[in-house]
Amino acid sequence: MTETDKRLAALAAVAEVRAGMIVGLGTGSTAAFAIEALGAQVRAGLMIGAVATSLATERHARAVGIALIDLPATIDLTIDGADEIDDACRAIKGAGGAMLREKIVAAASTRMLVIADGSKRVARLGAAKIPVEILPFAEAFVAARLADLGGAPVLRAGFVTDQGNHILDCRFPIDTDKDALAAQIDAIPGALGHGLFLSEVDAAYIASNGVVTRLERGARTR
Repeated sequence: MTETDKRLAALAAVAEVRAGMIVGLGTGSTAAFAIEALGAQVRAGLMIGAVATSLATERHARAVGIALIDLPATIDLTIDGADEIDDACRAIKGAGGAMLREKIVAAASTRMLVIADGSKRVARLGAAKIPVEILPFAEAFVAARLADLGGAPVLRAGFVTDQGNHILDCRFPIDTDKDALAAQIDAIPGALGHGLFLSEVDAAYIASNGVVTRLERGARTR
């Protein structure tokens, strides 16, 4: 049922895509369903441009016939997954290690949609690990600063990001002020990006047991 729910959420989000749009393509198993659905529409004649958030997504998009472009100043719509998302459309991302490019694409997007199965919806954000992409040169320094913030950082073993960087996975107390934490991580030299997406997500399509729910930032659940 989880795979079915991922697909249903993806199809609901893809329904927002219109001809002529530039679309940001997320990374991960749920985003993959959206890429497949968009690829089918492109092969049927839909004209879009797309920006990929990872090398894996680039390969997938090309394989299904989606034309990729360089990152423009503005992206119309981005569709991506999440590790956690709450009812206010605040999310944690980065289990796949692509959160730096994902955040850049999200920042360029007029509208960002998260797609997820029901297991990713939480009442309170913060049980998931918060990944931080770091410059390898600064690993010990950034790890110490994250530890000072209460993050208990652990190097993601054997993993290198598409940018050639490392990731420290951090577990902060669940009651940590996430807005303050995001600002504190942003201020650490050598910390290049993190998985807190607190303002980027405009809406979410979450499927549970075959039923899709739409969450819209600042609006009632639909």
